[in-house]
Amino acid sequence: MKRIGIPSLPQAAILFLVMLFAVGCSSNRPVNTASQDVQVDVVGELRKASKHLFAVTAPLDISQPVLTASFASIDDLQQSSTFGRQAAEVFTSELARTGVPVVEVKMRDSLFIQERTGELMLSRELRHLSSSHNAQAVLVGTYAVGGTHLYVNVRVVRTADNVILGSHNFSLPINRDIRSMLPRR
Repeated sequence: MKRIGIPSLPQAAILFLVMLFAVGCSSNRPVNTASQDVQVDVVGELRKASKHLFAVTAPLDISQPVLTASFASIDDLQQSSTFGRQAAEVFTSELARTGVPVVEVKMRDSLFIQERTGELMLSRELRHLSSSHNAQAVLVGTYAVGGTHLYVNVRVVRTADNVILGSHNFSLPINRDIRSMLPRR
């Protein structure tokens, strides 16, 4: 019968590292995966966020429309991006599915529209635009670009008094797809 002794400290350290490596290789989680390679269903994540927003939003009147605007960069509220426009499109579609009428503001001349920026809801235009459409609320959003994540904020704001009826914040890992929808730095 062979005797098994306690390994010396250097042998124990090597054994520990081998075991740690084996556990890390056999786990389902990728080891040190760059955020660029993370798979993200952008539309699916935006739909999930919109469902959460509408679940926490005060009830909306289905006899009055809601206006929507492109999501703007939190660093420059006059700027949007492909991501900001796409996010607004998804939230607009999901809002329309709830039965609330949504005014397509891209068809209006009275909204500030700048090429490659999208529809940005300017406060001085908001009262005029909402009254001309008898809109009860506006859906607005911002996003902030972090090192590895995009941080998104979205709100439904009552136009009569600027009271927030509902809001939601979420983040998305910045992968190649999302990075390509953001302005170059």
